[in-house]
Amino acid sequence: MLIVIVTSMLLVATGVASAADSGQPAGAEYTLQVLTAKPGKLDRVHEWLRQHRDDVLARHGATTIACLVPVGENPRRDVLCLYRFPSSSAQAEFHTRLEADPMWQPLDASADGADALLEKIVEMSLSPTDYSPECAVEASANPRVFELRTYTCPTTEKLAFLHERFRRHTLKLFEKHGMQNLVYWNPTHVAGGDRKLIYLLGHTSVDAAKESFAAFRTDPEWLAAREASEQKAGGSLTEKEKGVVSEFFVATDYSPSK
Repeated sequence: MLIVIVTSMLLVATGVASAADSGQPAGAEYTLQVLTAKPGKLDRVHEWLRQHRDDVLARHGATTIACLVPVGENPRRDVLCLYRFPSSSAQAEFHTRLEADPMWQPLDASADGADALLEKIVEMSLSPTDYSPECAVEASANPRVFELRTYTCPTTEKLAFLHERFRRHTLKLFEKHGMQNLVYWNPTHVAGGDRKLIYLLGHTSVDAAKESFAAFRTDPEWLAAREASEQKAGGSLTEKEKGVVSEFFVATDYSPSK
């Protein structure tokens, strides 16, 4: 089997609206693949992606937004690939066609033998929130890091309050403190995923990200917005344990976005 689906969610009304409202291409859907290379095979995975991103992935309908690796050491041998599709049907067709393409076989996680490169593939299907900017392909003039953040709420009702807070306050405050809002998503199709928000930020460096968040967390407007939302919701909007998970990445040399 080509893909393992690990994170998704049922869409809630306050978190999803039309693509026209969000600035996204109409009907846009996203796939985030985490490719884990077999020991000693990471360089060959990079080489395959460098050579075949366009002639294989694009041929089957994927617009590659970014190819990322963790900042610093990469002991798990992971590569994150973010794709956009014009519709959910195009997204589903992509997976079917890719699995049948002989060119993809080295990256088929179910394959075995000397030519098999991957230990596993983990995948998320994602729909943009109503307040998300368009996730455009962008090669920044200056080096930057990408921060992938995952929020888990105690209930679906509290996720609705979280979306409201991001829509009305958080995005503009992130920008105020030097962070770049890239894309905000609801994952789709897995029971229990209806309590999650996933989003991607851009920073000039990891240290800059930490400084930005330190300033953000003490901003009077943020403190007031957090207090008001938690009062309305009856408590914290994220779970106490692992309610907020942050991971930092940098672009590969072949990533369209850098």
